[in-house]
Amino acid sequence: MPMRDQGDNPSAENPAAGEAVRAPCPSAGLFGGLSGKLLWLTVFFIMLAEILIFFPSVASMRVRWLQDRLNTAAAAAIVIDGLQPVELPRALQKETLEATGTKAIVLRKDGTSRLLATTDMPASVDESYDLTDVPPVTAIRDALDTLVFGGSRIIRVYGPVGETNTGVEVVMKDRQLRRAMFVYSRNVLLLSVLISLFTATLIFFAINRILIGPIRRLTGSMQQFSSDPDNPAHIYIGDGGRDELAVAGRNLTSMQMELQKTLKQQKNLAALGLAVSKINHDMRNILASAQLMSDRLVDVDDPMVKSFAPKLLRTIDRAVGYTTEVLSYGKASESAPRRRHIRLLELTQDVKDMLAIDPQSGIEFAEQIGAELEVDADGEQLFRVIHNLCRNALQALTSPGEGGPGSVRRITVSAQRVGSVVSITVDDTGPGMPLKARQNLFAAFRGSARSGGTGLGLTIARELVLAHGGTIALVEKPTVGTQFRIEIPDRPVSLEDYRSRTHVEK
Repeated sequence: MPMRDQGDNPSAENPAAGEAVRAPCPSAGLFGGLSGKLLWLTVFFIMLAEILIFFPSVASMRVRWLQDRLNTAAAAAIVIDGLQPVELPRALQKETLEATGTKAIVLRKDGTSRLLATTDMPASVDESYDLTDVPPVTAIRDALDTLVFGGSRIIRVYGPVGETNTGVEVVMKDRQLRRAMFVYSRNVLLLSVLISLFTATLIFFAINRILIGPIRRLTGSMQQFSSDPDNPAHIYIGDGGRDELAVAGRNLTSMQMELQKTLKQQKNLAALGLAVSKINHDMRNILASAQLMSDRLVDVDDPMVKSFAPKLLRTIDRAVGYTTEVLSYGKASESAPRRRHIRLLELTQDVKDMLAIDPQSGIEFAEQIGAELEVDADGEQLFRVIHNLCRNALQALTSPGEGGPGSVRRITVSAQRVGSVVSITVDDTGPGMPLKARQNLFAAFRGSARSGGTGLGLTIARELVLAHGGTIALVEKPTVGTQFRIEIPDRPVSLEDYRSRTHVEK
């Protein structure tokens, strides 16, 4: 029975290695989501407002009710006072008191008080209220006191009659007052509930149409896109509004399109890495064979062969080294630099030899580097960085339309040491870098300055420089062309190394 290659389908045995399965988010429903919460919050806030309004309202109702009783008693008192000196019969007094809902009526006039009608006069009075000028806080306090503790108390109420100096005082039970206040409170509660429900319903449908609907479309688009980001039909299509949700929708559309483009590029990169990994094994075998054959060139006595053989060997060695790390960008980071002090001029001359500039092209390659200048770096990685920049410059100088009569086409590599930092400059007199390439300078697949390029060269160069603790940047220059500056700092010397070196020197 043939063995099955598990490497062909890593997600078959381990679902976590494949694509994550996303469970659809359940819908909250019409009343369980934001709109439902908004409905109940609206009802709650309106009821809270009604409660705050209720206290001064019921206090005002109580004062009006007592004032009505005083006015009724005042009318009866004026009539009774007009019958003087005839005394009102006891039966008529009883009917008058029952009609006014009181137990006694006292008329205050010209500084004297006169009892006009009374029946079953209580021995004592529990509370007294003056309606001449009732402060709001006092009215609210008395109203709450009546609602909570009233119903069986005898109260005395007095106040003026109209705009005159005459006053009326009545003694009565507060049972009817408390019952009237409860009826009023019930009516206010029912009215408040109706108003809050009606207002909340209007707000519910309005907000649900203006706000909740677009939010649901946004969240639905996010769920669909997360389940299948490769499907263009799942990209959110918003409207042309100017409110915050419309702006959020346009930003979501832009983000989804950009993410879809990035995912496509990542898949292409993965496919490229798979293809290169299949070629890598055979390529290393071919280069190893070429390396073995090129070793025999050293034994040839031809002077020209002897001069080119070392360069050919170094070139093949670099090719073999590249094949062993060809997948380093796609699946892992670059290997740590193996730093040592190297002569920068010799490395730059190797770059020049690798470029193999045609003498008939009219392109010059200039090195402005001191023969003794050394840089603390990984020679192979720094070679890749400088070679990449010089190769880009050479392609720019050899592009169609460049090199008119009288124009100077030159690539200049210069370097200098400032303290513990070596600054390397790669300059050319080409057409310069396009705006799009400048905006995406070190971005993979987007920073290419020429058609058909991948933009990986500058990305890898930046990663290698950063691994040395250095920097690489595009320098603005007043003349045409492109200039890059690389700064490589020396490795910091540990205290133990410093002491050991000092001891050896002594």
